[in-house]
Amino acid sequence: MSEKRPHVVVVCNKAVRDVYLDPVDLARLEGFASWEWVQAEGGPEFQANADGTARESVRSHLKGADAVVVCHGSPRIDASLLDSATHLRFVGELEGDRFAARFDVEAAWERGITVVDTTNGSSYPVAEWALGLIIISLRNAGEHFRHMIEPKEHTSRHLTRRTRHGFVDGDLWGKTVGLIGCGHIGRRLIQFLKAFQCQIQVHDPYLPREMADAIGFRATSLKHVMSDSDVVVCLAPLTPGTYRMIGAEQLSWLRSDSVFVNVSRGAVVDPDALIERLRVGDIVAGLDVFDPEPIPADSEIKRLPNVFLSPHISTTSSTRQAFFRLMVDELDRHFHGHVTQFEVTSRTLANRRGGPVS
Repeated sequence: MSEKRPHVVVVCNKAVRDVYLDPVDLARLEGFASWEWVQAEGGPEFQANADGTARESVRSHLKGADAVVVCHGSPRIDASLLDSATHLRFVGELEGDRFAARFDVEAAWERGITVVDTTNGSSYPVAEWALGLIIISLRNAGEHFRHMIEPKEHTSRHLTRRTRHGFVDGDLWGKTVGLIGCGHIGRRLIQFLKAFQCQIQVHDPYLPREMADAIGFRATSLKHVMSDSDVVVCLAPLTPGTYRMIGAEQLSWLRSDSVFVNVSRGAVVDPDALIERLRVGDIVAGLDVFDPEPIPADSEIKRLPNVFLSPHISTTSSTRQAFFRLMVDELDRHFHGHVTQFEVTSRTLANRRGGPVS
């Protein structure tokens, strides 16, 4: 790090300032940099604020900045703003629903600026709930619970389903688990599954090929993941390339007695096709997400016995501080001459846009 302390500008609304910026992490930041908050209100939750006044306010603050960190309320950091910030060498997005939406990534790259997105701060608790839904679904606990709260006696022998899940074959140990997508959630989930001696297979066209050897899984096609797994977990982000990616044909590949879990986005899966597949009664689903959300009161998905539902609770409130904690880690690495861990790359953009990896 140079003798001059870097200056970091944080652009966000007051709610983010009050909740996300933990005093402990601000103290860590102050240990190696100066910083200031630029308040910006308005705009969609995960998109840029189009207010011109906010944009010009940010422009004036960026003139002496070495880094800018953006979140809800920030205008888009585009080529024009970057040209006004001649000292800028780092831009970071705290929470952009997976993919840095509030700055022009290519324009930053053209100017030699490092681009970081720490939206993955919310990924780690999702992996925990994915594991929970796997275990719950292998036991078909949703049906058991429905029966247990009825005013009559119930045992596991009263299950109405025709599968072996639950009392007979409901353990996770040694099962084959297939992941659709293997980003931060998937990699954390693999760590958990290894404790159960699971065999892991993954479909993710955006992963570097060497990742399979480094983490320990078999890279394969979507069809193999769907048809050759005891448990299938959907972790794919919602992009133009993944909308309704799992339809009737893909769901027909699921073998009898398998489990399907979705903790990513409901719209990745065709909801009508999923209901139709579940009507057969030979699989169990554990769903934290659905399309639409909230689930309509009269949706059949609520009445199916082989489904466990949760209302998109896989993230926790502690993740709000995690976004900024990870960003301070990245700023620390960058300004001390180390390599950042969560840098946006061409693979990131390809994934976001649903296109091929360049």
